[in-house]
Amino acid sequence: MVAEEVVPVLRVTDAAVALRWYQRLGFALEWEHRFEPGFPTFMEIGRGPIRLFLSEHTGDARPDTLVYLRVRDVDAVAAEFGAAVEEAPWARETELRDPDGNRLRVGTPKA
Repeated sequence: MVAEEVVPVLRVTDAAVALRWYQRLGFALEWEHRFEPGFPTFMEIGRGPIRLFLSEHTGDARPDTLVYLRVRDVDAVAAEFGAAVEEAPWARETELRDPDGNRLRVGTPKA
């Protein structure tokens, strides 16, 4: 049985470079596809139950997209990237930009 879920699509110019960056966030490659050698890559990456699609196809998504990730330990994520953690009423958060300018707001909800 397939679990229902939402999987955001992020536009990337070089999927291999993007994958290495997302691996620093704890994501792993699930699968990748290209129709022929030299064609754009489309891949799925995952971190536990979180999934993202990364696409080199120009029409799939707009650059500068914002995705919110809820994680158990925002401090560990911020430390990996040398980013500051800020207090919001709903969570402790940090904001990152991937190599293509996509924004990721990463937060740990307050109890």
